[in-house]
Amino acid sequence: MPSPTAIKPPFSRASALAKVQAAEDAWNSRDPERVALAYTEDSLWRNRGEFIQGRSAIRAFLQRKWANELDYRLMKELWAFTENRISVRFEYEWHDPSGQWFRSHGNEHWEFDDNGLMRRRDASINDVPIEDHERRIGQSG
Repeated sequence: MPSPTAIKPPFSRASALAKVQAAEDAWNSRDPERVALAYTEDSLWRNRGEFIQGRSAIRAFLQRKWANELDYRLMKELWAFTENRISVRFEYEWHDPSGQWFRSHGNEHWEFDDNGLMRRRDASINDVPIEDHERRIGQSG
């Protein structure tokens, strides 16, 4: 699978699907350094009610996220695409430090520059507490 930045607009259905899969793979690595490299230096994010700007702020956000969202496993699905934009729906499962599991559902809208870096990400996310036996995305290592 190519890196997320190797896939550049304009998107076809095949390249949009590959971009979504590359993003899913990167996020499932839970590596803030790796994930942050897919964004422009001045990328703008809306993540729930938090507004973030810049690759270094994204990296710090991801470090905080994965310090609390333990055993995180993500699934993304292509919803729609245009020349330089992709929309996805996603689910991920994780537990907090106390052991409470959650399933987070949401939608993301992505906009890319000509080099395939994401310059804008808008994410709407809802968290639902679940029991361990209700997990459906899979076990992480």
